Amino acid sequence: MKRLGIIGGIAPASTVQYYEMLVAAYREQAHDKSYPAILINSIDLSRLVALVTGNRLAELTVYLRNELERLANAGADFGLLASNTPHIVFAELSRTSPIPLISIVEAACQATRALGLRRVALLGTRYTMEGSFYPDVFTTRGIAVFPPSAGDRSYVHEKYMGELIEGDFRSETRAGVSAVIHRLKEAGAEGVLLAGTEPPLLLRGTQDWDIPLLDTARIHVQRAVAELLSST
Repeated sequence: MKRLGIIGGIAPASTVQYYEMLVAAYREQAHDKSYPAILINSIDLSRLVALVTGNRLAELTVYLRNELERLANAGADFGLLASNTPHIVFAELSRTSPIPLISIVEAACQATRALGLRRVALLGTRYTMEGSFYPDVFTTRGIAVFPPSAGDRSYVHEKYMGELIEGDFRSETRAGVSAVIHRLKEAGAEGVLLAGTEPPLLLRGTQDWDIPLLDTARIHVQRAVAELLSST
């Protein structure tokens, strides 16, 4: 059996969600009552945020590589980062990682193409919404990616960092983020990438949006389970 290594703790609530989704998806795809082999390395969220906000990306890459080495030494065959934001250094990290990594961006791009979407909005932290790592991948596949307006980006980022990563999901924030999604639809989005592991938790059980909301964490999980069950 292959063993998956997860860099988690960024943030804790999303790591719990990843684990639960991985177990459920694995058992569904395996068609039996077995469980996946998973190692979780829960790292320091505060340190990661400080490196990202300080634009200390070389240090961030080294930090994540060292944590991946812990997973490799523990027996992980491949790995993933259970968060969108650290994918800001994924290209460099994957080149030097001691184990193969599954990209949440690549997985989301494949899912978007499968739906036939050509223009999608991007919702996540400021680092994700204003970063190039989603457009860099999607544009080469003929898919346009755009963020919310500057004001909406500030609102979403503030709520994300101040509430969502702490596991604080408020009804007023749910309403505010829902309004942002409606404005993105009005701006021409054919779908919205929930490019953060907390927004799906915030929006769980809300209305029918008439456009796809792509839960990148769930898509990431499905790709990881496929790898766990593959024979090569």
